[in-house]
Amino acid sequence: MHTITRTHEIACGHRVYGHESKCAHLHGHNYTFELTCAGELDGLGRVIDFGVIKERLCAWLESTWDHRMLLWEKDPLAPVLAHMDPKTVLVPFNPTAENMAQFLVETVGPEALRGTGVVLLGVTVWETAKCCATFEVSR
Repeated sequence: MHTITRTHEIACGHRVYGHESKCAHLHGHNYTFELTCAGELDGLGRVIDFGVIKERLCAWLESTWDHRMLLWEKDPLAPVLAHMDPKTVLVPFNPTAENMAQFLVETVGPEALRGTGVVLLGVTVWETAKCCATFEVSR
């Protein structure tokens, strides 16, 4: 099995509800996502065209999380901020880089790549140039 990786960057805000330090406050990052897909080679010798990853996964990031505030639906601030700003996105997890990567692999990837014969094998989410988290499907 071969893998390919495409990166994509977005900017969005979040807060980590219950965090013991400054990440408990509203703040944002210029995130970089490394989207690693796996599959068998096609007749041209590729896993999938990189443009398809852009159309399906990068476009999802752009339309759903880019320039939005991500808040866990159980965060007490969530209903208040969602009412004040319709660009607030309530997610079913505390929006850590670890949870964002897992959500993309387990929830977004299967739907976005349906019918391609390719799977989203793993995602690395870079919050800063020094800090990242990765979630991968067990092989």
